[in-house]
Amino acid sequence: MARIVANTHNQGNDVVVVVSAQGDTTDDLIAKAAEITHDASSREMDQLLATGEQISIALLAMALNAIGCHAISLTGWQAGFHTDRAYTKARIRRVDTERIESELERNRVVVVAGFQGLNKLDDLTTLGRGGSDTSAVAIAAALHADRCQIFTDVEGVYTADPRKVPNARKLDEITFDEMLELASLGAQVLNNRSVELAKKYNVELEVLSSLNPIPGTVVKEVTNDMEGMLIKGVAKDTDVSVISLQDVPDVPGMSFKIFGLLAQKNINVDIILQSTGRNGNKDVIFTCAQGDAELAARTLRELGHYSHVQVDNSCAKVSIVGAGMQSHSGVASSMFEALSNNDINIKMISTSEIKISVIIEKKDADLAVRAIHDMLVHGA
Repeated sequence: MARIVANTHNQGNDVVVVVSAQGDTTDDLIAKAAEITHDASSREMDQLLATGEQISIALLAMALNAIGCHAISLTGWQAGFHTDRAYTKARIRRVDTERIESELERNRVVVVAGFQGLNKLDDLTTLGRGGSDTSAVAIAAALHADRCQIFTDVEGVYTADPRKVPNARKLDEITFDEMLELASLGAQVLNNRSVELAKKYNVELEVLSSLNPIPGTVVKEVTNDMEGMLIKGVAKDTDVSVISLQDVPDVPGMSFKIFGLLAQKNINVDIILQSTGRNGNKDVIFTCAQGDAELAARTLRELGHYSHVQVDNSCAKVSIVGAGMQSHSGVASSMFEALSNNDINIKMISTSEIKISVIIEKKDADLAVRAIHDMLVHGA
């Protein structure tokens, strides 16, 4: 990594490097906390987890200086990251770039700890998993950088996970909207908040391999889609819980009451279905992240009306994404045909202009991705 950075700097570029923790460091720190308590405060978890990135910045700065490339490491707060007060999943309020710019003027490479910032109480906060991508895009936007390169363990953005789907294709470019959908739907190449930020500030992203020096995938507002690909990707997300509420009173304002309460608990809801129940009542079914499922169920049970709250953790979400679907019919039919051919049952369906998602059994997720990819991408 140090050699890649040094080569980029030696070409005459001002370089800011945002790093995350090494390997399994964050998981190891979480495990250490669990040895002590399973109910640690979010504030103390942020104090702990922020150390992983601080190890990385110091070591990378040392590696750069050792090969003759002048570098300095900065923590998130030293780099000017100010966040809100939501520990473990903070959002960036602003980035003050004065310190970074002063170091760049001294011809130094600036190595910044991703994933972290400081709130108005001067407490350390972290941005949630994948937060280093978000930190990198935020700095690129604040500095009006020419490009934000994300180095990872794959060679770019693929039409499916190449480790699970051998005939997956690497894309030369993809739009912000398509990448945002893929990231939100389980593709683990980029964090969805980073893509959201890049789209908002029009920061051109490039995803490339840290191991193989070849061109990657460029993520930008408009692409030159010479191939005319209908589908840009098939993604799966196994971090899904389906929550069912039965016999909900069918009166005005009830949906607001349910989902307003969940919003107060910072629980993000994805697919929502509402159907006519019995005796003038209705059934409401929605999906959320598994980590939020028990809190969501407990919150709704406390309302009293919803004693019939069920949580199903045996599901996965499989999705297809592509701007080309807007002008072509039959895509959904082909997707459902691929699932039918493999005896995969669909529990829920959600659509938008550029994506179709289905909820299926978790055990069928990998087979579903391969079958849909073969039908709509590989065979196209």
